Amino acid sequence: MWNTSVPWWEFVVRGIVVYVFLLIFLRATGKRQTGQYAPFDLVLLLILSNAVQNSMNAGDNSLIGGLVSASTLICCHVALSHLTYRFRRLERLIDGRPRVLVQDGKADEALMARERISPSDLAAALRAGGTLHLHEVARATIEVNGQITVVLRPPSRPLDDI
Repeated sequence: MWNTSVPWWEFVVRGIVVYVFLLIFLRATGKRQTGQYAPFDLVLLLILSNAVQNSMNAGDNSLIGGLVSASTLICCHVALSHLTYRFRRLERLIDGRPRVLVQDGKADEALMARERISPSDLAAALRAGGTLHLHEVARATIEVNGQITVVLRPPSRPLDDI
């Protein structure tokens, strides 16, 4: 339980390598994928965590090895959080930028394809934003966290109100 089969520093190095690998891998999958988890996304994450477990612990099942690995991952996360707060370029590299999906009622199909947002996904986001019709949207943006923010056009006023 207390004896490790590899030196403690190897857990730290392995943890950092796995953390960076997963960060790059998950960033490459797109904003939509990280912001909105479907059941198969959660299954992927669970299987992924199991797949990288042995690469982090070198087959060591000791309590100390697990605690060192977990502490390393938490420290990597906290350090990255501080670095992205201080350095905006790094934040844009890690998090990306918000992108406009719909501008003045017109959807950007190329961006939808890059972010793997289907027409039904966009329709669901529009409904959540309070509209059923694309032409009522002034702007819809996919945020860095994968959420889609919808801003509606102001309602047109009848001529007799002027």
